[in-house]
Amino acid sequence: MNTDFLHPQMSDAELLQVSSLGLAHIGDAVYEIMTRSYLVCHGMQTAKGLHTKTVSLVRASAQYQAAQKIMPILNEEEQDIFRRARNTKLHGVPKAASRAEYSHATALEALFGWLYLKKRYERLNELYGIISNDFTI
Repeated sequence: MNTDFLHPQMSDAELLQVSSLGLAHIGDAVYEIMTRSYLVCHGMQTAKGLHTKTVSLVRASAQYQAAQKIMPILNEEEQDIFRRARNTKLHGVPKAASRAEYSHATALEALFGWLYLKKRYERLNELYGIISNDFTI
């Protein structure tokens, strides 16, 4: 049994058993920690400022925009993960997001979760670099 929860060990067969929503669950945290790291490393200091900016960058509408930026460069395997998650039946959509925004945000999170569990950290950083290229702080 794996007890290193920062670096989970999953075989490809085990990873195939994880639902799209399960991937999105972990990917949500991965995306948020990358966003928080970005903000802190780029000089944002106040707790209120960090929180407000993080919320603005991780909400569904912002993740929808992020997905649009990276979709053209996803490889076939990544496109499959993204598509499967985007097409997952969602139970409820936040008031501040359209169904399309929320499904794309879920797909982005699932992709980030899958890349994290596959230990493809370089690819995560590459995709996040493209996403964060237009951030203003």
